[in-house]
Amino acid sequence: MMITNCGYDWLQHQWYQAETPSPLLLPLEKLFFQAVKVRRRAYARGLRKTVRLPVPVIVIGNITVGGVGKTPLVIWLAHALSARGLKPGIISRGHGGRATALPLRVYPDSDPLEAGDEPVLIAQKTGCPVVVAKKRVLAGQHLLAVTDCDVVIADDGLQHYALERDVEIAVIDGFRPVGNGHLLPAGPLREPPQRLSEVDRILYAGTGPEGEIIMTLQGEVAVNLADPRNRRPLRDFQGQPCYAMAGIGHPARFFDYLETLGLQPETRAYPDHCIYGPHDLNRPEDWPVFMTEKDAVKCTRFADSRCWSVPVEAVLPPGTADSLHQLISGKKHNGRKTA
Repeated sequence: MMITNCGYDWLQHQWYQAETPSPLLLPLEKLFFQAVKVRRRAYARGLRKTVRLPVPVIVIGNITVGGVGKTPLVIWLAHALSARGLKPGIISRGHGGRATALPLRVYPDSDPLEAGDEPVLIAQKTGCPVVVAKKRVLAGQHLLAVTDCDVVIADDGLQHYALERDVEIAVIDGFRPVGNGHLLPAGPLREPPQRLSEVDRILYAGTGPEGEIIMTLQGEVAVNLADPRNRRPLRDFQGQPCYAMAGIGHPARFFDYLETLGLQPETRAYPDHCIYGPHDLNRPEDWPVFMTEKDAVKCTRFADSRCWSVPVEAVLPPGTADSLHQLISGKKHNGRKTA
């Protein structure tokens, strides 16, 4: 059984299941579309300022709202570039963070309530410097001022046109690529689908058309939040009653993944970037509670031995890392405009 947020659940139904969006949303979609056009035109004509950083900038983003696997890809790319002799740094808006003193350098032990859950997770898993700010330009400038990074990876920010970029990578959910094809709020799109024709690479998460780059997420070991040394194969929990919780862009993806490994949890979906408290871990039965790494960084301080994180890693086809490295190297002095 899955318990969801009613408002979130209604929007998800409108975007991905309803034959047509609610008539209440369609007029708002027209206003949003006009705002998108005016904004892009302003950057294209130089009416709004763009900033070029002195090192290559790689933007990993998507044209839909919600999570599609950008953060695992950022982590994978940071490792891939580091292995090829580069010194990557990561910038992010820090969604969900409450810090007021920005830009903010993020460390593995930073408070996710201040810095945001994804930046803290990225810092933990990459060891690379991470900076958050509402304006990616400020985050990038601060990153370069305090580190020796020679390439910047922007976690999200495909629509943040103030920052010029050398490479754009769009991530698409292979199971529900553009939803109903409508723009916000009638659909999940932040920009029209034609925007994808402008990016340098498209990666599909989970599944995708034949011949395209497919990224999968793999991880079959649970890590105990109270004692990270306690690691168990997820299959050890087959046949046991358990809970699963997720506050990500598409919680059902996490729940489905657990089911593919033989677990049958009672599930609870939360809004993306949800702020948790001890009450969210209270359950009437003393069953194991499974959560994503992104949720775990916000629950560790009050979690007990029932709570388990499920780490995953992005897996891409052989040669993808070399191909992206060549793409970045080939554009590192070009400084492509963003509109």
